[in-house]
Amino acid sequence: MSGGFVRLPGGSVVVALTLPSPGGDDGKVRVLVHSANRARALTRLRNLGLRAVYLRGNAHPPTLDEITAVLHHPDGLLWRAAPQTTSELWHPIRALLRPVRPA
Repeated sequence: MSGGFVRLPGGSVVVALTLPSPGGDDGKVRVLVHSANRARALTRLRNLGLRAVYLRGNAHPPTLDEITAVLHHPDGLLWRAAPQTTSELWHPIRALLRPVRPA
């Protein structure tokens, strides 16, 4: 798991984490969280069921595009597949965590 954070001028933070996909496949997802501080950002993810989420260091902080995306989303929680593809848009977090329905 890798990630990082950026403190914004207003005092809030944007945390970006690359996590294993909750779907059980071998993929990874990049998750962005906008919150008052790092601890609250991680708590938001843990409350959604991502229990083993932690942030050590600041090796992969969010890019300017990622910061802009999460600041303009009403929930302040987004994800997309990692490594990113140029055609994939950001998704709300509930799209990642909803159960997969059989076809």
